[in-house]
Amino acid sequence: MNLFISEKQFEFWKLRRSKIPNISIATNFGISRQAVSKAIISIDKKVETALCEMAAANRINISKINPQMGILFGRSVPLGVDAIIFVSGKHGLQVWYEHDGDCESCEEYAKCVELLWDFSDEIGITLHEAADPTKLAEELFAKVKEMA
Repeated sequence: MNLFISEKQFEFWKLRRSKIPNISIATNFGISRQAVSKAIISIDKKVETALCEMAAANRINISKINPQMGILFGRSVPLGVDAIIFVSGKHGLQVWYEHDGDCESCEEYAKCVELLWDFSDEIGITLHEAADPTKLAEELFAKVKEMA
């Protein structure tokens, strides 16, 4: 994952997104709380820029953005569907278009399931749906929207 930030900075951001207090992050890395706070403010701006640039590149009109969580909600102009852009520690910057489809016959099925489960784990959301990516995404992003 490179939003023009170091791995260490990205680790700070992921820990803070996981609700770890700055003082705990600072203690863990042997630096001051102020250094962590300053780094996270800078990282949030870079995450916001990356989310907005991805939205522009994919022609997604932004309706809500939360750089602290690394998520953007919007609507795809060319596709006419809702879209979510999010930062995953494992999968990088991702775009998810809301859709109904025959997921089981898609060759990306396993990748989509893994992506959604990984992202839900990263942000601490428990999912109850089975392995259908469309249903997983509906549940995940409804819960994320409530948090954002």
